[in-house]
Amino acid sequence: MISRGLHGVIVLPGDRLDSRVEGKYPEVIEVNSLKIATLISLVSQRDDKLIIVPLKNIYMPEPGHIVIGLVESIGMVNWFVDINSPYQAILHVQDFLGRPFNPASDDLYKLMKPGDYVKAKVLSFDKTRNPVLSVQGEGLGKIVKGTIVDIQPAKIPRVIGKKRSMISMLEEKTGCSIFPAVNGRVYIECPNRELEAILVMAIRLIDRESHRVGLTERVAKFIDEERMRRGV
Repeated sequence: MISRGLHGVIVLPGDRLDSRVEGKYPEVIEVNSLKIATLISLVSQRDDKLIIVPLKNIYMPEPGHIVIGLVESIGMVNWFVDINSPYQAILHVQDFLGRPFNPASDDLYKLMKPGDYVKAKVLSFDKTRNPVLSVQGEGLGKIVKGTIVDIQPAKIPRVIGKKRSMISMLEEKTGCSIFPAVNGRVYIECPNRELEAILVMAIRLIDRESHRVGLTERVAKFIDEERMRRGV
């Protein structure tokens, strides 16, 4: 069923779309030359184009993606990592250490335990076996400070904004460092807990109201008001 939203038309999986809608899999599929929605999405007009923006989706890993994973359990020579996907990922201890694993001296639990977060790259994935992660690369590895905020993966582009407008504004107004991972987890590191709390609320606001126009200005006003109210 198609329904009218505040700033566009909300479509549900299975709805037939206007032929002018620009979109590709997984948001849109073509069946007998007809465009069909596959996700709950918002179709809105931008200039002379009809754009489809998913409101909810499931993260599907692809090689090269940088993700934030949550360690769920430990194997003999690897960790099993939740990457906010139907597929559980694997991180091998040899990759984590950057050298051969020595079971006599290397304790996986002391290196990373369930509940720890890790920033990693999807090394390989073909839908027939678990995604394999790697932490070999600049800025990758166990996350030892900061906070993780979970949002819908579909909302990550809104946290970044067009030409990085949203994320630049968030960093400027809070003084926090922000890394929005493609799998719907946002890493933040702030100067103090008050600014962290404000930023978390701002990200939640983006997650809830990503379909609204003028969102960057709305979030900026929210941060200014919260900082004034809290005196930070």
